[in-house]
Amino acid sequence: MVTLRRTFLALAAAVAVVASLLLSAPANAFPGAFLHAQSTGNRGVEVLAIQHLLVHHGFEAPTDGVFGASTDTGVRSFQSANGLGVDGIVGPATWAKLVPQLSAGASGPAVRALQEELNAKLRLSLPVNGEFDAAVSDAVRSFQQHAGISVDGIVGPMTWQNLVWHYDYPDLDAGMCDQDPDGNGTANWGTAAAIAQLETAVRSFTGHGPVPLGDAGFEHGGDIPGHGSHEVGMDIDLWPIRTDSAQCTADRITWRSPTYDQAATRALAQAIRDAAPGHVKLIFFNDPDLIAEGLTTEYPNHDNHLHVRYCEKVHPNSLYDC
Repeated sequence: MVTLRRTFLALAAAVAVVASLLLSAPANAFPGAFLHAQSTGNRGVEVLAIQHLLVHHGFEAPTDGVFGASTDTGVRSFQSANGLGVDGIVGPATWAKLVPQLSAGASGPAVRALQEELNAKLRLSLPVNGEFDAAVSDAVRSFQQHAGISVDGIVGPMTWQNLVWHYDYPDLDAGMCDQDPDGNGTANWGTAAAIAQLETAVRSFTGHGPVPLGDAGFEHGGDIPGHGSHEVGMDIDLWPIRTDSAQCTADRITWRSPTYDQAATRALAQAIRDAAPGHVKLIFFNDPDLIAEGLTTEYPNHDNHLHVRYCEKVHPNSLYDC
């Protein structure tokens, strides 16, 4: 009986130790995190990071955050030199070769890539000087804790993957006002490319007042009340433009409303497409004229907002694959 009791106590202790280890082990807060594919037509902090990383590896690239012809050439040269498929798409295999392990004391273009990512994803203002100093180390540790991964201050594959995956927040000063039609608060997060492409479109759309931004997504994606999608950071709702340019202060309208400005809304839809060539999957909006022109697509319950769906050349969900 004593032996049985000792066995039971030993087993209970072992279970407690295992449970303690499981609870203390870092759990990835972003289990679906992956390295967002970037290619010609994309823009944003991921593109900027790729450009800095190409320079780090000795390849020429601009550092303007726009994936244009020069960046495409640099990517293809890098892929060729590293025995990768030469397609100009920075997918998982190319990302894996591009990102180096970084830690305190490192310097150079790869650290600039890291600083740009940290600034965008944690909404910081680190100097982009290429120096892995104490401020960068603190920011890396904060992000690792935020992501639920090992907090060691070392930027290895897991940290890079979670950092590149993490969503970005738009600069509302680009010419947007934040609307909250479904009570989801600041659900304005999206992939870095989607956000940068939206900002570029809005900046080019002038003379009609600010663009009303409805829901995009939560900071880490996932189900969002009032929507059947908006879970992967690549769906963004915008409200149509009014003839009085009061779309940020007056009631929301539909394409049938007398104050609906079709010409301005058409210009907005065109600006969205122009800012992301090859990376706009569709725009749901039920104005029949814009549908006939190929600018938008009909879909139920989209009379009063434009639902922009961005895409990537390689994406695990076919709905978002260009």
